[in-house]
Amino acid sequence: MVRSTARELGYYPNAAARTLKTNRSHNIGILFQNCLTHEYFSLVLESIRNTAEARGYDITFLSNMHASGRGYYEHARQRQCDGVIIAQDNFFQSEVQRLVESELPVVSIDQVFNGRTAVMSDCVGSMEAIVHHICGLGHRRIAFIHGEMCDLTRKRLAGFYRGCRSCGIEVPDEYVLPARFHEPRDSGLATRQLLQCRNRPTCILYPDDISYLGGLTELESQGLSVPQDMSCFGYDGIHMATILRPSLSTYQQNAAEIGRIAAEQLISAIEAPKFYIPQLFTVAGGILPGGTVKDLTSEK
Repeated sequence: MVRSTARELGYYPNAAARTLKTNRSHNIGILFQNCLTHEYFSLVLESIRNTAEARGYDITFLSNMHASGRGYYEHARQRQCDGVIIAQDNFFQSEVQRLVESELPVVSIDQVFNGRTAVMSDCVGSMEAIVHHICGLGHRRIAFIHGEMCDLTRKRLAGFYRGCRSCGIEVPDEYVLPARFHEPRDSGLATRQLLQCRNRPTCILYPDDISYLGGLTELESQGLSVPQDMSCFGYDGIHMATILRPSLSTYQQNAAEIGRIAAEQLISAIEAPKFYIPQLFTVAGGILPGGTVKDLTSEK
């Protein structure tokens, strides 16, 4: 009755007064540098926002304000953030490390920090599932263009090699090439290198769905078509993968679950610091079969 009357009268709690009473601002900092234009991270962010708002928290984007001599930590303190979620492409900047080592509660996405909660995609299991799927379609020469070397990439590489080993596949060193995440040109150049192999692969795995576009451009420039002449497989499962023709075979990460867990864990660390124990969460996704992997078993 009191709350409904307050709403009718247009009354809203005073945020400053609430902060003084609870010693919390109910404000979460989000470090998403260089990721906001990518659909996967946008979906993660949407899930974080929805979860935080349902628990009565606002979100603030953090910037590294070099001109003022303040970094992420200082910005978080200035904005009175109760805690911070980190999900960006450069986890090892000194300013990121400063934030991780501070007294603020921190949760990271797709990167593990000592003594902090991390929420990871199932990088190992996903790659094993991808290899088994492709092998089941008759492919034995599978190449992998991976992203920048980091904890996530090392896990994906381990999953790739494990999957190949369990399928009895030996992987030539020339089949595994580096590129940068979300950089089609890099993956296009790596694709060109794979096409020059004496015994070229029958299927190429890309670090993400966006990077596949670079590979597709290179294949088409050489007069090759997908999947008739070369099979391809992406990663992320963004909307673009479903509207391409043929639709991209890919692994869809569970962005909503990753964002939900990250927000809920950070709020738990904020509200019950004496009882909170940092944990590692691994979130599985699933394969979207698409149409870019040719079924070689039907040719036998």
